[in-house]
Amino acid sequence: MTNKILLTSFDTWLPHQKSNSSDDLLAKISQKQYLPYSLTFLRKLPVDFEEAPNLAIAQINKIKPDIIICCGMAESRQNLTIESCACGDTDILKTAVKLEPLIADLATTEISHEAGKYVCEALYYAVLKHIYDAKIAAQSIFVHVPIFTDENLDKIVADFLLIMNRLTTRRD
Repeated sequence: MTNKILLTSFDTWLPHQKSNSSDDLLAKISQKQYLPYSLTFLRKLPVDFEEAPNLAIAQINKIKPDIIICCGMAESRQNLTIESCACGDTDILKTAVKLEPLIADLATTEISHEAGKYVCEALYYAVLKHIYDAKIAAQSIFVHVPIFTDENLDKIVADFLLIMNRLTTRRD
């Protein structure tokens, strides 16, 4: 049975941004052929605290993915970072995915425990809460994507593909 993966990205939100690196990453992934799973892209989510989570949850309910990978841009970071948790008011939700083995030996990926207190975190929190409340069996992670450079682009894409592969071959 083919794993269904939902991938989300954001649109830009500041005037100086020509693109959002999270969406640039999904554009690169969408060009890959012969991937052993079914991908659904929800690209360029609006940078809006209510609309982005609502659109993502509607898509989760529609396609019932096995894996949800939400992506956002982190202009100040140098590596791909997987968020361990998301905060909503005083509540903290953690991903059920074991992150250490997921990123073991990856070239440009690390774990973060600070999702940013912005729309990225609001989306991640809403998705995790929906999974828990609705008792959905999907695995979910949030990946912050740094700005692409000539030096990091291939490494980031390679790490992201390995993360997808590892998520599809094990169930935490």
